[in-house]
Amino acid sequence: MKNRLEVAKNLLTDDGFIVIAIDHNELFYLGVLADEVFGRENRIGLISILSNPMGRQYAKFFSATNDYMIVYAKDETKVNFNEVVIDWNKAEAFNMKDEKGKYKLNPFLHDHKKGSRELKPDNWYPIYVSKDLKHLSLEKKEEYIEIWPISYKGIEKSWMTVRETTQERINNNDLLAIKDNNGNIKIYYKFREQQRLSTCWIDKKYNANHYGTRLLEGILGRKPQVSFPKSLYTIIDVIKIMTQKDDIILDFFAGSGTTAHAVLEVNKEDGGNRKFILAEQLDKHIEDSIERIQRVLQKGNINDNFVYLELIKWNENFVEKIQEAKTKDELKKLWETMKEKAFLSYKVDIKTIDEHAKDFDDLSIEDQKRFLFECLDKNHLYVNYSEIDDEEYGVSEEDKKLNREFYKKNG
Repeated sequence: MKNRLEVAKNLLTDDGFIVIAIDHNELFYLGVLADEVFGRENRIGLISILSNPMGRQYAKFFSATNDYMIVYAKDETKVNFNEVVIDWNKAEAFNMKDEKGKYKLNPFLHDHKKGSRELKPDNWYPIYVSKDLKHLSLEKKEEYIEIWPISYKGIEKSWMTVRETTQERINNNDLLAIKDNNGNIKIYYKFREQQRLSTCWIDKKYNANHYGTRLLEGILGRKPQVSFPKSLYTIIDVIKIMTQKDDIILDFFAGSGTTAHAVLEVNKEDGGNRKFILAEQLDKHIEDSIERIQRVLQKGNINDNFVYLELIKWNENFVEKIQEAKTKDELKKLWETMKEKAFLSYKVDIKTIDEHAKDFDDLSIEDQKRFLFECLDKNHLYVNYSEIDDEEYGVSEEDKKLNREFYKKNG
């Protein structure tokens, strides 16, 4: 995990976040490791997500109902969360929209005990409103209506802000004048979409059974091959909170492709152009991801596409052959091939191993497999981009061209 986290940190923009989902079994180990890589000062928070309200049925002690999500910034001083509402009930209140986003109207009159003229004298001044209610000013203008911060009971109150801030709101078109049913002009301000984000996510939309497994079953029309996919809405809310409309989101444990699905959904909602990159090793997970993305694009009439690429295997070929071997003879022949074609660990002394062939023969087949695994250099499981021109790997000209286009490199 450490080298993956280090690579992830290098890939992050200076104002980027990394979000790591984990259960209680590895939480503490991951936390220490991530603190080391990203720095404790860049740990933004630990979120507890109610992902399984029913709990584990046969737990001996506590029945786990939640998972965790650790959030780090690459540089805490350069990041900010977006002002968004992820609570569905609260979101309904923000029922208006302009070019800046969603908002609701709140009274600009400071109409409570602490908002009296005596306590806030700097907030006592008139606002002038045109007869058609379309224009507001702090300067007295001919035929404009003068509005003072006075409550409906005739008590002198105050505006929410001092004159300078109010002028900024007027300039930004964030103040409105509206007539009530009695013909009285009221001043309102646009309260932008926002909410306090807690560290406990308990909404039913985070239920991984309903909005993970069952949702995926509905998309695929079959039982998923991925176990326990996360709730789509968990990832949607992460994207809403932490990304901008043109960001690239990388998920290097792609699973069933939930991140890709979430990116497409958020783009559809806010008109964004976010892009995703997924990385996955397990063939069954890759099959689910590809089918899921294709179906989401098709069903949503989304005018977008994605490219699926597979790394060219090298030592990974030997890993698979070791796993598939049924007899010691097969492993013995495989060792001869590995000596010739595989990248072996720098710790391996071929001559010494061959001199002790009988000791190798005496091992169980499982121990022989483990030994051969250890002989392989894990940094050469796949062909590196820098080596695609080496004829030994047999990379086609078409694949070379595609790689160079992908990495935006010439030559």
